[in-house]
Amino acid sequence: MNKNTISPRDAEWREELRKQHTARERGMIPRVEMPELPADYRVTTLTEEVNQGLSREMAVLEATRCLDCPDPQCVTGCPVGINIPGFIKNIQRGETGQALQVLRETSALPAVCGRVCPQEKQCESKCIYHKMKKEPVAIGYLERFAADNGEVPTEKIMASNGKRVAVVGSGPAGLSFAGAMIANGYDVTVFEALHEIGGVLKYGIPEFRLPNEVVDKEIEALRRQGVKFEKDTVIGKTLTQRDIDAMGFSGVFVASGAGLPRFMGIPGENLINVVSSNEYLTRINLMHAGTAGYATPVFRGKKVAIIGGGNTAMDSCRTARRMGAERTMVVYRRSEAEMPARVEEVKHAREEGVEFLTLHNPVEYLGDERGRVRAMRLQKMELGEADASGRRSPVAIPGAIEEIEVDMVIVSVGVSPNPLIPNNFEGLDVTSRGTIAANAETLQSSIAHLYAGGDIVRGGATVILAMGDGRRAAEAMHMAIQNK
Repeated sequence: MNKNTISPRDAEWREELRKQHTARERGMIPRVEMPELPADYRVTTLTEEVNQGLSREMAVLEATRCLDCPDPQCVTGCPVGINIPGFIKNIQRGETGQALQVLRETSALPAVCGRVCPQEKQCESKCIYHKMKKEPVAIGYLERFAADNGEVPTEKIMASNGKRVAVVGSGPAGLSFAGAMIANGYDVTVFEALHEIGGVLKYGIPEFRLPNEVVDKEIEALRRQGVKFEKDTVIGKTLTQRDIDAMGFSGVFVASGAGLPRFMGIPGENLINVVSSNEYLTRINLMHAGTAGYATPVFRGKKVAIIGGGNTAMDSCRTARRMGAERTMVVYRRSEAEMPARVEEVKHAREEGVEFLTLHNPVEYLGDERGRVRAMRLQKMELGEADASGRRSPVAIPGAIEEIEVDMVIVSVGVSPNPLIPNNFEGLDVTSRGTIAANAETLQSSIAHLYAGGDIVRGGATVILAMGDGRRAAEAMHMAIQNK
């Protein structure tokens, strides 16, 4: 049966629902609101999650809003193709465990996706309610509810097909690939360079948005299915290409991410306390800087500027508030409407006291006699003509420069792939951006048995896009190995 085909049981249930609630009645139910910790409290804690999750009653009512579209477009907006109506209808009839099983058919990380994926730009953007000028079904909230509250089914361990595959990196792309390949009977080993499994899910995303215990639960589910994890293993150093080849893997999937920070190349970026968001978040999220019992140092700025407007910038400014910043400013060269961060993250940041200096761009950082940053010079901007991406290009307003006092700057203007892996695999084609060149459909590289996905190919993307790469690469590698 196709994953989106309605089962006889579901068809019977839908007919019963139509008797209980007409489409008009369901359409009149307002979209659920996510319970949240109060802003004045949540800025005092790094580890308590802001979004508290839906109650069972809230989830069932929200699931009732789903209009049972005959051609559900929400599925087309999901990079991993989740059977969205299938899991939502299970929630509606109170079968949360069944909802979780439907999610796990295509997603290795439903509890993660329900929290951090930009549903408003993907599945929810396709909801039919938009045509009715109403709020879409809260698909992300419902996914989180099912993942958090459904009984984890006993993981089915597939009979081995005798083939081994390796995964480089344990972020969302690597974990998604591992889940798909273990389901096909492969012996899967994931190599992680750091001392904890999870990649960017652990070092990049703060616990107030994605708790570590949630990530660990998803990883443990994969481990129970048979996925093996090797920590503290740097491919290209700890293990060379020759070592990997000697281990007898039928295929290798590289999902090592993009952890090399970018800077703007402006004067003063080498001053003390001008840092990348990668370093700042990794010190706090992964190495527990500022937490009792841990010795990792981190500067606690009082007047902190975050340069950039993406989700990582939001994570950085909200973390800075929790680390004691009295004034936290997001500096972004475009307007807020063009900010790539999720609307929810911007809302949370503003509630937590973060200021937004949009249409401003830093041109220089000024230091004191000790070499520490003391101020930033900002160029005021205005929007000009649209660029290649369709967004209006920011243009400097001549002579409009202001100086603002800061004692810390966190730069969050993008990342590049670490060149270690691309430079250590002989015969591997690399793009001018330093990313691995891979087939757009199969994600196969110039080395026949090596595939790649996520940020090492894209140069920077969302969790769910990386997961989609992992699934597509797994399907393509599985077919290639079978054909051999």
